[in-house]
Amino acid sequence: MRQKSRHEKILENGLGENGIARMNQKDRLFDTEILETGDFVFDDRVVSVFPDMINRSVPGYSLVVPMIGLLARQFAQDHSNLYDLGCSLGAASLAMRSAVRARDACILAVDNSPGMIRQLAAKLEESRGSGLPEVRPLHQDILETPIENASVVVLNFTLQFVDPSKREGLLQRIFGGLNPGGVLILSEKVRFDDPAEQELQTHWHHEFKRAQGYSDLEIARKRDALENVMRPESVPQHHHRLKMAGFSQVYKWFQGFNFVSMIAIRPSA
Repeated sequence: MRQKSRHEKILENGLGENGIARMNQKDRLFDTEILETGDFVFDDRVVSVFPDMINRSVPGYSLVVPMIGLLARQFAQDHSNLYDLGCSLGAASLAMRSAVRARDACILAVDNSPGMIRQLAAKLEESRGSGLPEVRPLHQDILETPIENASVVVLNFTLQFVDPSKREGLLQRIFGGLNPGGVLILSEKVRFDDPAEQELQTHWHHEFKRAQGYSDLEIARKRDALENVMRPESVPQHHHRLKMAGFSQVYKWFQGFNFVSMIAIRPSA
């Protein structure tokens, strides 16, 4: 059998000639069985379809992202850092960059997927010299990222992928690195304590995905792939952990079926 050339392998994997994922492709990963059986990973194949995948999978995602920018604009402090932990392709980072007016603010976009960071870095290169706040992409495990002089920290559908035993420690580090009056914006898929509500919310979410063009087979395959990777918790569990970390005010500001976003505020004094 003829060996495939590097060019063919790049195109097959959804990458451009420079090794960066070709963006805005249609998400057919779980239809064509490109992904092997096993847990979900954020590799270059996922990077190439990620914008389509998340918009068609998370109800309200296209609203949540610009609203993160709006909230960041209110709470960003001059001469401080803003963190986008688990930034993927930097949607929240770019929303904050466009909205924030704080002087000398720096946005640190952190992800452990090299493909995500490569793509974000390439996108930022295209807009260099725009006069907007600096976005600094970092290929790093968010559990090892120092949180310092922070006024805004974003975990946008990220904490759900962190081992539950390590979530409390991460939130405590975030709280410790926030300046007084700083905020954590936390978006998550959640589960419900009431079995009837859990069943209904799951059904509505699947109906949403069907309306976006996903087949029942794709929905089932993705659910199986995420089962051991994404571990949702209930809203009361999140509230309790945030309060234990030190946040005095926690508010849910968005819900779309079983996806929510909250803002937790560190006291000013």
